[in-house]
Amino acid sequence: MMPLKLGGFLIWCLIMVPVQLVIMLFKGRKPAYTTPWLWHKGVCRLFGLTVQIEGAPHTGSQVIFVCNHMSYLDIPVIGSVLKASFVAKSEVASWPVFGFLSKLQQTAFISRSKTTLGNDKNALETMLKDGRSMIIFPEGTSTDGRSVVPFKSSLFSIALSEDALAQDIWLQPMTLCLIAVDRQNPEDQKIRDLYAWHGEMDLAPHLSAFTRTRGATIKITFHPPIQARALPDRKKLAQICHEHVARGLTTQGLAFAA
Repeated sequence: MMPLKLGGFLIWCLIMVPVQLVIMLFKGRKPAYTTPWLWHKGVCRLFGLTVQIEGAPHTGSQVIFVCNHMSYLDIPVIGSVLKASFVAKSEVASWPVFGFLSKLQQTAFISRSKTTLGNDKNALETMLKDGRSMIIFPEGTSTDGRSVVPFKSSLFSIALSEDALAQDIWLQPMTLCLIAVDRQNPEDQKIRDLYAWHGEMDLAPHLSAFTRTRGATIKITFHPPIQARALPDRKKLAQICHEHVARGLTTQGLAFAA
């Protein structure tokens, strides 16, 4: 099962990557979201990732989607639904294969260190000026998905910059909830960890184990969007978004960190 899935993944990349490179070269950044969107849908199909959706993404203006984070597998799950740029930690850029694919997705890489905070903020503000929506994971790490740790408020400051306010940026909280893994209830931690990638887990063994399963079902709940200018305080924005995202887990009977 594993060689078949990974072989299919490689073939799918060989088909889609040249297309994306040509689009980025000749047609600019905005049209270059369609190919990754199709690529993510193909990856979900290959790896048995089923996505359930509750609510709807905001489409009336640029959006910063605010989401909890369980795994690198969240990327194709979300990417199969949204045409937007992910914001990822700088280490991802150097990952074999995944780093290259992330760059084709037009991912913004940030280090979140105090020494580079200004440069990171400028890079994200430039993305907003280019008219791109973004997907952020303000927990700053991945978890097992049973709880939502407090959000780091630093990323929310980009929604309150002068340019962002002029563009009328909105934020939309969204909750990822693990419904099933390998057609089993994810309340069992060993089952849950076949999808969730957190703590000190190594990437290769985790991916190998997941490819031997029959996939996973993940529910995305889109919460009501929040106008950034209505709450001109990054800590308040972070708190309210956290409350919405965490509440999305409680509706599935899961506990969350207040």
